Amino acid sequence: MRPARLVRSPALVLTAHGSADPRSATVTHAVAGRIRRLRPDLDVRVAFCEQNAPNLTEVLAGLDGPAVVTPLLLADAYHARVDIPALIAASGAADVRQAPVLGADPALLAVLRQRLTDAGVSRHDAEVGVIVAAVGSSHPRANAQTALIAQAAGSGTRWAASTVAFATRPDPSLAQAAARLRAAGARRLVMVPWFLAPGRITDRVAEFADAHRIAMAEPLGAHNLVAATVLDRYEVTVGADVTV
Repeated sequence: MRPARLVRSPALVLTAHGSADPRSATVTHAVAGRIRRLRPDLDVRVAFCEQNAPNLTEVLAGLDGPAVVTPLLLADAYHARVDIPALIAASGAADVRQAPVLGADPALLAVLRQRLTDAGVSRHDAEVGVIVAAVGSSHPRANAQTALIAQAAGSGTRWAASTVAFATRPDPSLAQAAARLRAAGARRLVMVPWFLAPGRITDRVAEFADAHRIAMAEPLGAHNLVAATVLDRYEVTVGADVTV
């Protein structure tokens, strides 16, 4: 009998947008480290679309086997739909697939709720109003998915209300969301960023929160559940090519 041939799994290329703020890249590398601990057999690489090195095209060009580009992105918007496919094409790599974005995964919702708990928010507090602050997108469907996170975050709680706010576009803005919650009866507001890492936009959100005496939780960060969600997107993509 011939011995079974070992088939190497495709490399997981964890791909973030990139930022001038070094804290963003630090979180990306930390998530990659957690993925390596969860799957020590897997070749995990880090890549960026812009502003940070290594660039996705360079990483893909340097691989000698198949790869799954797995976006470290929450929204299925421009970066996932346009930037990453263009960089994959520019790399000239032949055997590369792109995994779905992380999206509104229940595991990430659990992390968001943990960040609120860490900020002192009780699910039984009827006086609190929670603002889920996100970046916003030109894609209405991506914004609608983000709005669902705010609804889900308040499900099963006694909070006065919860709502989404977009730090860039479209409405509701941070100010509009705060006014909406106060009109709903919230006496204390808490901001929780629907961001993977701190950066310039979350700093602007924090400045707004501080100016309006709104407590603010931490971004999702390099949590094990974030790493597990990345692995899930990778494995779904790899499994899609398996035939029986």
